[in-house]
Amino acid sequence: MTHRFHAVAVVGAGSVGSFFGAMLARARHRVTLIGRAAHVQAVEREGLRLDMAGRIEAVRIAASVDLAAVRGADLVLFCVKSTDTDAVARQMAPHLDAGALVLSLQNGVENAPTIARHVRQTVVPAVVYVATAMPEPGCVKHYGRGDLVIGPLDAAASRDASVATTLQDLVDFFASAQLPVRISIDVMAELWSKLMVNCAYNAISGLAQATYAQLATMPSIRELQHAVVAEVVALAAAEGVSLPLLPSLEAMESIAGAMPGQLSSTAQDMSRRKPSEIDHLNGFVVRRGRELGIATPANQALYALVKLVETAHGGR
Repeated sequence: MTHRFHAVAVVGAGSVGSFFGAMLARARHRVTLIGRAAHVQAVEREGLRLDMAGRIEAVRIAASVDLAAVRGADLVLFCVKSTDTDAVARQMAPHLDAGALVLSLQNGVENAPTIARHVRQTVVPAVVYVATAMPEPGCVKHYGRGDLVIGPLDAAASRDASVATTLQDLVDFFASAQLPVRISIDVMAELWSKLMVNCAYNAISGLAQATYAQLATMPSIRELQHAVVAEVVALAAAEGVSLPLLPSLEAMESIAGAMPGQLSSTAQDMSRRKPSEIDHLNGFVVRRGRELGIATPANQALYALVKLVETAHGGR
């Protein structure tokens, strides 16, 4: 089957970007990872080692430290940390091919609109459901799932027939690499739902360096998670996004069963003493809550504690 996309660039190739890049490269698609020097050097030396389903496979894949390597790509997987979205989108814009499509594979609800402010090309938001980690440069470990939900960025895009075609092209392209993609007419509600789950797990997992299964065993922690979910649901309503409370609580609870061994990305950042995305998770909820008059005490406490640990460790 011929596909519309002939060359893929992964911008910000950490564990998530490297996993999707590796799966596409295994399916014989042309992929270039753009990431940090140590990771790029390891990939150039011995391929990208994909640790998945109990076996390790070396995937041959191009890699670069230079953002200009997006040139020639007709699909860009944008996977940088939310804290870097604005700067990287601005730096990337002059190098993008006119017909390129930018797919935001990021946490939080602000990233795709932020990218769209800097690039003329179509930007598609994606909700990512995958459990991965990068134990060392050049190696990505897969713990579970690997699916996306995509949809139009805004009301104007949802009325554009060419966007509908593009979304279907993405579904077919990822399917060729055994990566399930679902189209949602309200992808922003899906992003809010993912934000809600991240707010309920990431900070707690990070502060305790505990897996999702460990959190689920403690009634007091589950009670705290329920309070976090209720605050995000209230904030979403104030933003005009409908997140019903009961299904939201059920979705949050189910994650521990789906990814029991997972340490959150925030936990992984904190253990490496790297700045986390907390400003764009619980921190975003606190900030927007203040602006809209929504009380967010549970999110405030988790946000403050993560910032305290990061500051004590010399992070930002």
